[in-house]
Amino acid sequence: MNFHEGDSVMHWTFGLGTVVRLEERTMFGSEILYYAIQIGDMTIWVPEDERLNNRLRPPTSESGFKKLQNILSGPGKPLSDDRHQRKIMLADMLKDGSAESLCCVARSLTAYRKVRTLNENDQALLKRVEKALIGEWSAALSVTEQQAEIELRRLLSKD
Repeated sequence: MNFHEGDSVMHWTFGLGTVVRLEERTMFGSEILYYAIQIGDMTIWVPEDERLNNRLRPPTSESGFKKLQNILSGPGKPLSDDRHQRKIMLADMLKDGSAESLCCVARSLTAYRKVRTLNENDQALLKRVEKALIGEWSAALSVTEQQAEIELRRLLSKD
């Protein structure tokens, strides 16, 4: 996948950002292309390697994002009460870094929170996933982050 300076991208961990620079670096005797991604006040470097598609992707389109909103208001996937098992399940759900995965995790954790208290790890993950969704939602649907957050909360509050 080729990204260029100025492209908007979704980072699997940090959310919506912009490619600000491409740079070749020598690592272990071979040249590797790195993307400098600006996300808020942070710049991260992402190598172009076999895992790039799991780390960076183009933001979801408006039509694609509208389809994903059904996940946010639907039933969440059942999560284990065992915190270690739950952590593994959630990490596995997020492996592909897709918007669909973000929606599934947000929905599942929100549903779980209705019957059990979220531990610190679950709370931090939910916050990170919601932040990424709000950024992507805002960009995809050309709305403010506040509008995206209000709609996200409305969808997640449905039973």
